[in-house]
Amino acid sequence: MAYIETLLSSWLETLKTAGTTISMLLIILGGLLYGVAQLQPGEKRGKWQTVGIGVVVGGVLIAAILGAADLIQEISSNLFK
Repeated sequence: MAYIETLLSSWLETLKTAGTTISMLLIILGGLLYGVAQLQPGEKRGKWQTVGIGVVVGGVLIAAILGAADLIQEISSNLFK
């Protein structure tokens, strides 16, 4: 059981460091896509805006999960005690 806790702890640290970067990149990319959508004709603008907003929301969700990662780990480690 200690091996699993060690493995999950190392995964947590890896995801925290990589996740922050991925989250920021997604938010910036979503903003760029939304901005480029404003330059498109009306028929395509809605599709690009939808993609841009979706990417921003994905980045925000990753940031929220990373912010709560310690709490999630603490609660899940006490489930089987």
